[in-house]
Amino acid sequence: MATTLTIVIPAYNEENRLGATLERTAAYFAGRPQWRVDVLVVDDGSTDGTAELVAKWQRGSLCVRLLGHETNQGKGWAVRTGMLAATGAYVLFMDADGSTDIGELEKLAEALEAGADIAIGSRDVSGSEIRQRQPIVRETMGKAFSFISRVIAVPDIEDTTCGFKLFRKEAVKPLFGRQVVRGWAFDVEILFLAVRLGYSVAEIPVGWTDSPDTKVNLAGVVLPTLRDLIRIRFAHHRVARRTNAMRTK
Repeated sequence: MATTLTIVIPAYNEENRLGATLERTAAYFAGRPQWRVDVLVVDDGSTDGTAELVAKWQRGSLCVRLLGHETNQGKGWAVRTGMLAATGAYVLFMDADGSTDIGELEKLAEALEAGADIAIGSRDVSGSEIRQRQPIVRETMGKAFSFISRVIAVPDIEDTTCGFKLFRKEAVKPLFGRQVVRGWAFDVEILFLAVRLGYSVAEIPVGWTDSPDTKVNLAGVVLPTLRDLIRIRFAHHRVARRTNAMRTK
């Protein structure tokens, strides 16, 4: 039987990049009947033609649905909206720019079939391939963020922010239902919760290509992101304490 898969794509002013990602996704699944796929695009208060673009795809061969926020809430909150609306046995969230190609899904799915609850794409483990690097300032800041994330929250995960993560349906609501971070650090929060709630996380090497038209404003996210990393520990201290108590029994 076909495995049902929901793909969640957060989108904020993505009319220039989303179409190509949907085209590649449709082409990939056209010859793979083992997957029964629906796509949820979460329009996070876009002011361009993102919604109109998705409306055209709703009449295409790929099952695409549009969810939306009236005003911009942040990438983390857009992902949360889509994940909590997902119905597939497997749920993938991926970035609108398609920096990680949909073909990498197979490797993540193999990890779930082998027993993992969550499989995350990684640019920082052996076997990964960076096909086009980020500008040096952005790459350095990304590595610094990953280092701080390991120190504060997830010491055993090398790459928390690659926008390509696959979940078993059973893990989605317990994690995203607890989410409080709306911005860029939401990945760290979800992984922090996953580890403390006992879900197994597999970090899988993927190919990745930088998109030069990134929507992330580094100057505007540094301080809020550092604040959110600290907030994660305090917001979920009861989860951590309860899980640690269970492990010591």
